Amino acid sequence: MIEKILRGKPAYWMWLAFLGSFIAIGAACYARQYLFGLGLTGMSRDVSWGLYISQFTFLVGVAAGGVMLVLPYYVHNYKVFGKITILGEFLAIAAIVMCMLFIMADLGQPLRAVNVILHPTPHSMLFWDMCVLIGYLSLNILCGWVILTAERKGVHPPRWIYFFVYLSIPFAVSIHTVTAMLYCGLPGRHFWLSAIIAPRFLASAFAAGPALIVIACLVLKRVANFDAGKQAMDKLVTIIMYAAMLNTFFVLLEVFVGYYSNIPGHKHSIEYLFFGLEHHGHVYNNLVPFMWTSVVLNFSALGLFSLPYVRRKNEFLLGLSCVMIFLALWIDKGLGFVFAGFVPSPLHEIVEYIPTLNELGITIGVWATGFFILTVLYKIVVGVEHEIES
Repeated sequence: MIEKILRGKPAYWMWLAFLGSFIAIGAACYARQYLFGLGLTGMSRDVSWGLYISQFTFLVGVAAGGVMLVLPYYVHNYKVFGKITILGEFLAIAAIVMCMLFIMADLGQPLRAVNVILHPTPHSMLFWDMCVLIGYLSLNILCGWVILTAERKGVHPPRWIYFFVYLSIPFAVSIHTVTAMLYCGLPGRHFWLSAIIAPRFLASAFAAGPALIVIACLVLKRVANFDAGKQAMDKLVTIIMYAAMLNTFFVLLEVFVGYYSNIPGHKHSIEYLFFGLEHHGHVYNNLVPFMWTSVVLNFSALGLFSLPYVRRKNEFLLGLSCVMIFLALWIDKGLGFVFAGFVPSPLHEIVEYIPTLNELGITIGVWATGFFILTVLYKIVVGVEHEIES
């Protein structure tokens, strides 16, 4: 099936070349960071997790969101998802690779990752995060490839593969649960010290992942004549809508706890996100425009999802709604959640984090790498589907 990657229209090669140019920029920025150290980033003693870890946190959710296709299809025998389940598994592969690249970028020196293997510490969440990420990546590569090969040959997948398919479901939940525990296990950061961080992460994951799959299906329908089916798309949108509503409910619960109980550490972080904080005569409000943009995008997308005309007849508005909800969740979890946890610091000081151009270059390069991998994997899927149809 690898040979299908090497056959494509000019637009396919232009898209890969476009992504390759950003990958090259990211590689150059990373080489510069490798030589000069993490001092090139906007991180500091007070803000030790920046854009790399925030993107890692968001992308773990994108990877976990693929389980919303695997679970109905394999466990509940919902055959409507037959053509797109493999898309969710391959999306998880690309997202996990991006997660690992962001971790490597955050470590500064790649060899530091070897210490987690050479000196394992089972009481550390970082150790378990490594285990579940590698496990989930391996499971999706194995299951996706074996099942797609069986489909190409026109035979049923081997029975032994279903054990690994079912095993991937708890792994999908665990990768985001362990990531949430990295945050809520830190007692010095009041904004993250919440028991609903894991459910909130999973709710956003079950909206962001399927939203990206819907966008991919709409694009593939236009450029590759790959039709996922109206019923499958409608069910995916239903999943996105309810998951996004649940995530909104969890965010509102955090706001209620912060303001009703008047907990300073929790309340100040929320105020910093949505209104800004004044400290020593200076107003800190870098994230305020982003967070209100997230709110507007979130509720606008939910409003569009609620219209049957948008969900079933207007593909442009459907795609726009999915883009809006994806961006809203990216801002909420990929920017606001991580950065606000450092405001105020344990010393009751406010240090704002602004990523440098070098960080942005590496981040764009990693995203381009993920989309490059996703494009190649989806090219194989589409090629196999067309081969089966013919």
